Amino acid sequence: MLKLHFKDGRQAPVWLVEERITLGRDRRNQLVLDDAGIGAFHAEIRQEDGLYFIADCDSEQGTFVNDERITSRYQLRHGDHLRLGGVELTLSDPSRAQARDEATQRWFLQVMQGEHEGKKFHVSGAMTFGRSTRCELCFSDAQLSRRHCEFFLRDDVLEVKDLASANGLLVNGEKVSHAQLKPGDQLRMGSVALLVIGPKVEIEPVEHVDEDATLFVRAVDLPLPKPAKPPRSGVAAAPTINPLHAAAQAQAQTAATPASNSLLRAAAVALGLVLVIAAGLVFLA
Repeated sequence: MLKLHFKDGRQAPVWLVEERITLGRDRRNQLVLDDAGIGAFHAEIRQEDGLYFIADCDSEQGTFVNDERITSRYQLRHGDHLRLGGVELTLSDPSRAQARDEATQRWFLQVMQGEHEGKKFHVSGAMTFGRSTRCELCFSDAQLSRRHCEFFLRDDVLEVKDLASANGLLVNGEKVSHAQLKPGDQLRMGSVALLVIGPKVEIEPVEHVDEDATLFVRAVDLPLPKPAKPPRSGVAAAPTINPLHAAAQAQAQTAATPASNSLLRAAAVALGLVLVIAAGLVFLA
């Protein structure tokens, strides 16, 4: 439901609850606007199926929506600006405004100990903390300086700065002069302890590497087994050769080949000597 606000605050906002609301100087209008430039029946707003439409009633100075004069029925929406003569009005949808306000309220300071214990303060813009009544966060603790520290937002990041206080500023138990705050941080100034409440931060999961896990690496290229031919009917299939065994056998054969050749050459030489000796004996006989 829309609400009509007067820019000059002349009267309280008006809820548009009726199906038809007329605006003008005449007392018979639902919303009387007794101003210069306003016609007797200047304009009307109608509600149809939850939508709002405004139409000018042939006024002399016209009806303007967002600084444009309307010539036919115009649908009104949240945030529209109306001008009738010298009267300026704005339209709002409180449900949408509340949702936007809640979305922008992302950082809070909750009092965990000390004065105002349990109270939660919304941080917006820059806010000073101390004993002075001019501070946005005013505490009467005698251990606090008049202007003890300042909280401020920078690119949606909450920061705190010590303003040369007498007793200092502690963030998570450490004395600091300036710090960027994160949700869950705890601050202490004098006897006052504050908890930082902020937006949730999405953390990308880090892949865990198990140092004890077995790592498989490529050591050697093994010969691929030849595809087996389908066995004939009634004939058992040949067993599949293990590529590791095949590689080992091939290596053993390669290593044994030089030794076999040496033995053959030695046997040939010995046989030749035997033949020469036998021939000599025959000749002497």
